[in-house]
Amino acid sequence: MTARTSPEAGRVIPEATVARLPVYLRALTALAETGIRTCSSEDLATAAGVNSAKLRKDLSYLGSYGTRGVGYDVDYLRYQIAREIGVTHDWPVVIVGIGNLGQALANYSGFRSRGFRVLALLDADPDLVGREVAGLAVSDFADLDEIVREHDVVIGVIATPATSAQSVADRMVEVGISSILNFAPAVLNVPEGIDVRKVDLSIELQILAFHEQRKSGAADVPGDMDAAVATDDADTDELEEVL
Repeated sequence: MTARTSPEAGRVIPEATVARLPVYLRALTALAETGIRTCSSEDLATAAGVNSAKLRKDLSYLGSYGTRGVGYDVDYLRYQIAREIGVTHDWPVVIVGIGNLGQALANYSGFRSRGFRVLALLDADPDLVGREVAGLAVSDFADLDEIVREHDVVIGVIATPATSAQSVADRMVEVGISSILNFAPAVLNVPEGIDVRKVDLSIELQILAFHEQRKSGAADVPGDMDAAVATDDADTDELEEVL
């Protein structure tokens, strides 16, 4: 299992724990919004959808923030987790690819409330450059270097078709972006030290379909497999055109 080193006292935090910290933060925020000021590990685990033993182990990597017999101070624990994962910092973000998905991401209000500021929207399509989306004028992709240098951007979002994703990632790395959120249906090859998180909506839906099929006990007829694959490929191509 890979792990990350926390800046606090050089603690090593397992990657699986890092992945759950934003879930705990979201659960704590929901509790705070309902007026709850303290909660037990069991209550927080239920709100986060994990078991309490796992939650207590995860939080132990951050330090000791609970009080026996009382539980956790919701606001204080929210702050500590937010600080640990870096969302108390205002992170400038650029989005490349301003098709339907890129525009939806640009309009997502949740970024700002979680410590991320969409600083620039970029596209290589001259018909899109200059248009206003979510209060920002779309910039030419050729301006990426200047924007990154001027604003110290280290996080980039790729919302392009698969055919463009690798070249966009290469350019991002070249100009100094070290963390990439990839929505394109493509596997990116990046140098060591560059963090990539992939979000593939079609794969997530297929996983849900798998579970639904298992629940119903249904099974595909072997002879239909080629048709299903062909349909999936066609849908992927159509999705790329839309994006």
